[in-house]
Amino acid sequence: MAASTHSHDTHSTTAGGSWSTRRIATTALFCALAFVLTFVEVPIFPPAPWLMYDPSGIVAFVAALTFGPSTGAIVVILPWVLKTLFSFNPWGHLMAIIAGVALCVPAAIIARRMGGTRGLAVGMIVGAAAALAACIVGNIIVTPLYTAVSTANVIGMIMPILLPFNALKIVINCVVTALIQKPVSQIVSR
Repeated sequence: MAASTHSHDTHSTTAGGSWSTRRIATTALFCALAFVLTFVEVPIFPPAPWLMYDPSGIVAFVAALTFGPSTGAIVVILPWVLKTLFSFNPWGHLMAIIAGVALCVPAAIIARRMGGTRGLAVGMIVGAAAALAACIVGNIIVTPLYTAVSTANVIGMIMPILLPFNALKIVINCVVTALIQKPVSQIVSR
């Protein structure tokens, strides 16, 4: 009998068995952890102490690389939607969703197609570029909708504040994910 790389769980929710009960439970755990981490807000860029970093994106990124881009997107979106019920900041949460999906979805697609360390590196570079672009464009469009800051002022903040803050945030997410993704993936795939 040939060894299978798939889970031994036979309780599938789709005809192809791609969403086993174990995968659903693991995805729920990833979502719960990401939700808790949305409340861990740390100022990482001294010139703009009002901009906070939260590590929830790392959890979504690991989920995307482990189970695929759709799972990563779910782990980005659900915690922020749920957080809106506790901390009403729909515009900020929308920005977090856009940034998270832009990073982990393309990175996971490329990493899966190319495989190996090279695929992960290329995926992270493409995902980082997509996320950085999404953050900048998102700030230009969304920030004037809920703050007194004009579009022109947001554009003026791109180089000194928005670009370095978002780049730092993305680098942290990529580096930590690269360090923990393989061990976490091995644990949840057992």
